[in-house]
Amino acid sequence: MQVSKSEDSYRILDEMSLHVQGLLEKLELPYRKLLLCGGDMGFNSALTYDMEVFSAAQQRWLEVSSVSNFETFQANRLKLRYKNKEGKMELLHTLNGSALALPRIVAAILENNQTEKGIKIPAVLVPYTGFEIIN
Repeated sequence: MQVSKSEDSYRILDEMSLHVQGLLEKLELPYRKLLLCGGDMGFNSALTYDMEVFSAAQQRWLEVSSVSNFETFQANRLKLRYKNKEGKMELLHTLNGSALALPRIVAAILENNQTEKGIKIPAVLVPYTGFEIIN
């Protein structure tokens, strides 16, 4: 969760989205970013992006992360405010994001990295696993 001034919230939302996309790129996973329409978002969200990875086994895209800007919806209920330069009280904006849905990420790594030698571990994870291939 992040809290920001209204003028910064959409820039921060983009940064949150780029952070998740960077993780997916480092994991060498095929992904896409979706801008959700109003009917697919919760009533409290002003804008939501979902990141999805391709599931080779299911032959479809699966959501692994979501980032949303709730603008003043949550802040209003919390009375989360600040004084602007003119001394006037203004509501802050709140943003939420889920990093990565671990079970789906592990499945995507296993499904999308199969080779004749075995399952290739993404290079970014090799220092943690100590091996490059699962036989």
